[in-house]
Amino acid sequence: MSHKPEYFMHRAIELAQQAADQGEVPIGAVVVLDGEIVGRGWNQPITGCDPSAHAEIMALRDAGQTLQNYRLNECDLYVTVEPCTMCAGAIIHSRIRKVYYGAAEAKTGVNESICNLFAQPWYNHKVAIEGGLLAGRCRQQLKQFFALRRGKDESKEGCSKNTQEQ
Repeated sequence: MSHKPEYFMHRAIELAQQAADQGEVPIGAVVVLDGEIVGRGWNQPITGCDPSAHAEIMALRDAGQTLQNYRLNECDLYVTVEPCTMCAGAIIHSRIRKVYYGAAEAKTGVNESICNLFAQPWYNHKVAIEGGLLAGRCRQQLKQFFALRRGKDESKEGCSKNTQEQ
């Protein structure tokens, strides 16, 4: 079955909501091969006590397990927010064919916001990039999340794995 890119971005938005429901920044991602989702991920650094547990990384890990290969040559990645430096590195190393992202990320995005890391000539793999897919919806999801978080003292939050009753 052939789906348009918007279909897969909607699936990523659904996963981003899972992150928000867990108190994580709402970012979701899916890896697609031949029109089928083979990897899913959402932001989990707080709940997983893992600073590398970004949505893209989790989706790449899931796809690697599904396909039993760390190279995802013919796969595309859909993510609700412009990737950061760490995620860009993993995307390049996994050989993702194309990245579709929703909202630009002014502070950490490395395709259009702070630099264009994917376009650097020294990488041995070139990734096609398309930004702005359902950007308004992705941006709204982030705005709603942060509007709800305002006023909450986040400095007292810890990893949910290590949370103990006082």
